[in-house]
Amino acid sequence: MKSFVFSDDQSLVPAIATFARALGDVDIYSSGPASPAIKKYGALKIYIVNDTNLTDSIADLLASRMSKGEYQFGFIASTVNGRDVAGLLASKSNAGSIAEISSFELAGSSTRTKRFFFGGKSILEEESSSRIFTVSPGIVEPREVGTESPVEQVSLSPSRISVLSSEEKKSGGVDIEKAQAIVSIGRGLGNKDKLSAIEPFASAINAVIAGSRPVCLDYHWLSEDRQVGLSGRKVRPKVYIALGISGQIQHIAGMRGSKIVIAVNKDKTAPIFEECDYGIVGDMFDVLPRLLDGMKK
Repeated sequence: MKSFVFSDDQSLVPAIATFARALGDVDIYSSGPASPAIKKYGALKIYIVNDTNLTDSIADLLASRMSKGEYQFGFIASTVNGRDVAGLLASKSNAGSIAEISSFELAGSSTRTKRFFFGGKSILEEESSSRIFTVSPGIVEPREVGTESPVEQVSLSPSRISVLSSEEKKSGGVDIEKAQAIVSIGRGLGNKDKLSAIEPFASAINAVIAGSRPVCLDYHWLSEDRQVGLSGRKVRPKVYIALGISGQIQHIAGMRGSKIVIAVNKDKTAPIFEECDYGIVGDMFDVLPRLLDGMKK
């Protein structure tokens, strides 16, 4: 069996390639230049396309190669462009598509997948004949191999889409999806001025600061790119500390992949306590200095 991996973000390639490699041979498609990192994950070949924003042209290329029997399955990073490619490719190749899988296995002539459903409230297990899948970040831990993959440039056919203009969103300058430790704040913070009380604690544990939807989108205490949740970023840090976050399902869907979750909330009935490994009922401004003193000691 042979599969392809596509990602317009090379940082997502190692985990998806490691995952696909366990199923058989794999090729990687991305935009260049190819970083040394993606060459170490066992692909038979890495194909570098000139522009991963040309999603229709990429879908044309992959559909053509699937129709020739080169690939049985496609695993695509769940980015904005990746989801676009997956939908176009599934339509062009009549292959069927399932989004945001967190688990995959062969079941005879079918596939069996799992993904979060109803905003992360449940896990949906499906058996289907689908062959195109978008993959949640961090589906497995990346594992390098001892050799480097060869790289080949690929020219795309002209796109049927013309970009008239583009505008960059304002960014906070931090990619929370790559963070190993996150301190995430909710409405319990009170107001933006109190962020200064959180920053020393986050700095002490080398964590980045993120927030819930209200904090980032409603009150603008943090920039939009720091939002964790179903409509924001999905993170998988080693440690996730939720401060003053009630734990609505839309937020939980964005941080459920965290390895250790610590919650601090004054409300002992907050749903976040059902999702955490360690919970502290109390005011974050009373709890954090004690945690910080304990770490210093």
